[in-house]
Amino acid sequence: MTAAGPEALPMRVPAKNLPAHVRVHEVGARDGLQNEKTVVPTEVKAEFIHRLADAGLTTVEATSFVHPKWVPQLADAEELFPLLRDVNAELPVLVPNARGLDRALALGARRIAVFGSATETFASRNLNRTVDESLAMFEPVVARAREDRVHVRGYLSMCFGDPWEGAVPIGQVVRVAKALLDLGCDELSLGDTIGVATPGHVVALLTALNEAGVPTSAIGVHFHDTYGQALANTLVALQQGVTTVDASAGGLGGCPYAKSATGNLATEDLVWMLDGLGIETGVDLGRLTATSAWMAERLGRPSPSRTVRALSHKES
Repeated sequence: MTAAGPEALPMRVPAKNLPAHVRVHEVGARDGLQNEKTVVPTEVKAEFIHRLADAGLTTVEATSFVHPKWVPQLADAEELFPLLRDVNAELPVLVPNARGLDRALALGARRIAVFGSATETFASRNLNRTVDESLAMFEPVVARAREDRVHVRGYLSMCFGDPWEGAVPIGQVVRVAKALLDLGCDELSLGDTIGVATPGHVVALLTALNEAGVPTSAIGVHFHDTYGQALANTLVALQQGVTTVDASAGGLGGCPYAKSATGNLATEDLVWMLDGLGIETGVDLGRLTATSAWMAERLGRPSPSRTVRALSHKES
């Protein structure tokens, strides 16, 4: 929701074949901060998440229960999660294995995510396993989560291209996507990890998934803006019926295991576009922008989000 007033922008001009509402799956506090060179203090992370929820985001991915050796930026998961008990939003957490699930459940997490790969090279580099071995590792994790009625999201990386393998066949992505859903994942996030997707490719993959029996209602999209295509790719995904979009406040994040991966789609840029299309998100763009500007100050650098820069400049 943009601010009211005679100069309120963007002007709402709805377009055909788009959903009335989009759920923004905010990943800045996890996917964003894990890629920072410096470790953000726990209390700053907690305030960041509170501010994001106060801006109207209903899903804020909080942290990751991985071994501190692999992602030291998120080594404080046990200290952080108890500080979020009063946050008015769903707080998914990433778990890599059974041990991570144990840690998350012990703290009361009710939404988890596992992180798979559509390609063998990335599976080896990120999980030290083959694709099929990683699926076997996820199987007991997902099964136990479902027994406890915990919501499970399946992330699937390298859906549109891989820095080591190049083009990724659509059929290969469909196979792993179906396997994750067959394990019992409630939803699937398709990751353009290195930002090489283009609109036609997005339509082709979503079409192939539908033809293979994967419902659009179970799909979210996660685009990186490496080549400036994230919003264009999001728009065509919405036209195909997708209603869940991952985004990162201020455009934070990338992937520590894929050096060519630049920042995620900025939540502010996404909300600006959705506001202009008349699509409801429940997000207050002014409060969100202020939150990202606040975090940018603590990181000691300007936000890469174009909308944050434009609105911050206008206010100053």
